[in-house]
Amino acid sequence: MPTKLQARHNRKERIRKKLSGSVERPRLSIYRSLAHMYAQVIDDSSGHTLAHASTLSPELKGQLDELDKKGAAKKVGELVAKKCLEKKITQVVFDRNGLPYHGRIQAVAEGAREAGLQF
Repeated sequence: MPTKLQARHNRKERIRKKLSGSVERPRLSIYRSLAHMYAQVIDDSSGHTLAHASTLSPELKGQLDELDKKGAAKKVGELVAKKCLEKKITQVVFDRNGLPYHGRIQAVAEGAREAGLQF
């Protein structure tokens, strides 16, 4: 019987077989640790990260103190969307990394959508 981590890894691989970022629509990849959220926009054809944001980003310093984890995740989504729009990236492919689409993962997606990213 697979562990939780192995099951997530299997889901991640199954999703990534069908999902790939391109120059026109890069991949917005999310990583959730116990304490922090990380988001990066990746062009898989060249293997470069085009934009990134996390709860540790200096731009969010001081804004996350009174927020809960879900509110902080939404701020990360807004920040990564802002960085993408500065680089003229308007459309992305959302990669939830094998994690269920609710809670903090959903908050990042909602924040990015509200800030102007399309996916």
